[in-house]
Amino acid sequence: MFKLWSSSPSASIRQFSSTVAKFATPTKDAAPKWTPNSIRTGLIARKRGMTSMYDDNGVRLPVTVLQLENCQVTANVKTVRPDQTEYHAVQVAAADRPLKTTTAQMRGHFKKAGVSPKRIVKEFPVTPDAHVPIGTTLSAIHFVPGQYVDVVAKSIGKGFQGGMKRWNFKGLRASHGVSVSHRSIGSTGGHQDPGRIWPGKKMAGRMGGETTTAQNLRVVRIDTSLGLIFVKGCVPGVDDAHVLVRDAKKRLQSLAKANQAKGLYEKVLPKGVTDLPFPAGTSELAETLPTIIEAPSDRVTSPFTPRE
Repeated sequence: MFKLWSSSPSASIRQFSSTVAKFATPTKDAAPKWTPNSIRTGLIARKRGMTSMYDDNGVRLPVTVLQLENCQVTANVKTVRPDQTEYHAVQVAAADRPLKTTTAQMRGHFKKAGVSPKRIVKEFPVTPDAHVPIGTTLSAIHFVPGQYVDVVAKSIGKGFQGGMKRWNFKGLRASHGVSVSHRSIGSTGGHQDPGRIWPGKKMAGRMGGETTTAQNLRVVRIDTSLGLIFVKGCVPGVDDAHVLVRDAKKRLQSLAKANQAKGLYEKVLPKGVTDLPFPAGTSELAETLPTIIEAPSDRVTSPFTPRE
């Protein structure tokens, strides 16, 4: 299931499964168990940079390191829309800040929640069964190694760029027939009909600096002592920027519902994942598990094994 860094891997795997099951099993005083119809809250992390690691097959993987900074729940939101449907969300705050640099309004908000002042506050839509008690400290164990996540951040600003860099236009001919116009975008509109340029035409302009989502990134390792989440691939934003990490909408939430409806229960969660901490992975849960948990390789066979 999972590769755990400890003296007895099999014992740690059993410990992880039983502990998650205990925290996730619905009882009279416990939260309900995760289902494909459940939407959990996300986390606020800080992008620390990229590095590389090797899986159990010896394959080198590019990974991005995300670090949690005292990520805590500050509010549970429930709003009734005009059509009488309900909107549920969990408000999360992270990165402690000095009290003197916090506005009076936010001081009162954090004091009511019983947490220290934070630098960033975000809201994650959830299902009604996924509310988290106010003041709960969230841990990296919230995301199980082997599952997929989406990372939302502000992309790096590139300034004013031409059509080739901004939209991947191939430009004009680089040899005969073109004079000093090799990177031109070409014609942009008709002369008489329509006699103008349609709105939304891909042209030169500001590039980057927009909210971007990197979808379906695999969690390959977590470190609960340092609050680190290692995801395979790159994420938007500059180093040390805050990013939002949540369960993958397409590859986890939507796919889980589809497989559940088809009766493919073994495919509800990704390979190697048996359950998700619900409603959230807390610091109390992290204390009962190994510090470092690593996902097994997603390859069926080793790339160094000759094909038959």
